[in-house]
Amino acid sequence: MYFMKWASVVIVCALALAGGGSILGGGGAFGAAIPQPQQPAQNTAKQVIGTIQAISGSTITLKPDTGADVSVTVQGAVRVLRVAPGQTDLKTATPIQLSDLQVGDRILVRGTPSADGQSLSATAIVAMKRSDVEAKQQQEREDWQKRGIGGLVSAVDPSAGTITISVTAAGGTKNVAVHTAQATIFRRYAPDSVQFDDAKPSSLAEIKAGDQLRARGARNADGTEFTAEEIVSGAFRNIAGTISNVDAATNALTVMDLATKKPVVVKISAQSQLLKLPPQMAQGMAMQLKGGGRGGAGGDGAGAAESGRGGGAQAGGGAGNGRGAGRGAADLQQVMNRIPKATLADMQKGDAVMIVSTEGTNSGGVTAITLLSGVEPILQAPSGQSMTLPPWNLGGGGEDAGEGNP
Repeated sequence: MYFMKWASVVIVCALALAGGGSILGGGGAFGAAIPQPQQPAQNTAKQVIGTIQAISGSTITLKPDTGADVSVTVQGAVRVLRVAPGQTDLKTATPIQLSDLQVGDRILVRGTPSADGQSLSATAIVAMKRSDVEAKQQQEREDWQKRGIGGLVSAVDPSAGTITISVTAAGGTKNVAVHTAQATIFRRYAPDSVQFDDAKPSSLAEIKAGDQLRARGARNADGTEFTAEEIVSGAFRNIAGTISNVDAATNALTVMDLATKKPVVVKISAQSQLLKLPPQMAQGMAMQLKGGGRGGAGGDGAGAAESGRGGGAQAGGGAGNGRGAGRGAADLQQVMNRIPKATLADMQKGDAVMIVSTEGTNSGGVTAITLLSGVEPILQAPSGQSMTLPPWNLGGGGEDAGEGNP
């Protein structure tokens, strides 16, 4: 989410730094910070956006969003401004010192590039502190969990602006009408990305039956209707099977899909969430499935097709955690947030796994969003009550898993 908000800041800053807006012109804060005689000519100025990798004295090593690392030199009276996550202009930006910047902060730098393009002499810097982003992300994650709902799309009514989703509840599944309005924010996952930040601006018209959907907003008293402030959707693939090969060199593994009886190459990225289900919890989930899916985790969890993007199996079952009785089934996503993390090194040939992945592209293979191992008892449960994983990675699996919410 914050990539998009940061992009809004970048657009405003770009206009300001280019001299095309009132922020730089006149007596604005940015204008006052950059003496006019020292401004580089427009045809030589360069703008770079990225993440700070290292700081040594007055030199910043910047990893741009695209391209090779750039060495940024900060000399003289270069002003550094700090913007808050979600801020879309520089009106309330706060001046800070170079010494306030830290590794992991996001910055926009404008300056004069060297002849080889590998370094930049800064004339202005706009920063978004990593600590600010992380604090805001935590608030967003908690709000998505508190006011979120997810499920499998069964119908879309464009004229009414209503999406019907099937969610797991106490005693089985139920339909919920998700109402949208002109102010509702729509985003959709990219076909081969596991990052929420890569979700593109979307619309109601792109949502189709069989999609996974998660919304944030307010539900009515009986939980049959939901008014959405924000919606993220996507076409995902659920895979259940056994590992036939682990390739540490390419960060990939091959899984024999039980549904298609064919091998699938699953790529593991820094943002993939790898989890290992404790044996006792796996047995509890299996028992819930055998008992018809009552009282366990999974409510509001997204449903999905067992393989591909079609309808079919619903997210169900799950481990009872003692907290679901008051409101039906608990959110499977919340249960998964408490499961121990794992790594590719923990995966062995013959292990049973459940995976929710990107839909994949023509390039072959899929990329894991969430991989859950230790699921042998679940896969042995009756197929009439299958369990699939929600695709929403609430915080990412890797160190650089960035800014994904919900």
